[in-house]
Amino acid sequence: MQANRGRDTKPEMAVRRAAHAAGLRYRVDFRPLPRIDRRADLVFTRAKVAVFVDGCFWHGCPIHHTVAKSNANFWARKVTRNQERDAETDQLLHDAGWTVIRAWEHEPVDGVIARILVSVRRT
Repeated sequence: MQANRGRDTKPEMAVRRAAHAAGLRYRVDFRPLPRIDRRADLVFTRAKVAVFVDGCFWHGCPIHHTVAKSNANFWARKVTRNQERDAETDQLLHDAGWTVIRAWEHEPVDGVIARILVSVRRT
């Protein structure tokens, strides 16, 4: 598990490349709210849009999440806590006037970019 990256994952990099190709500029692995230790994968500070590209295993994707065979209780608690923290982060950002976009790692990049473009250009 040590080899799993916290940032610069393949799905995240694909979204970043597509966003950059669409002419968008953003912050990477950045705290939208400085007082809270939560980092978004892409942050559009002027538009107040935070994008998270969530891994299916780590965040409990309803379609692709698999149950760990060894140490199952530990991993179940870990994923549940991740989901709770994600919901808390979304609420904190929403309360501060931010738009939150959560994308699963399996989502087509074009669809994610379309959602980002709508949110960023709305301001």
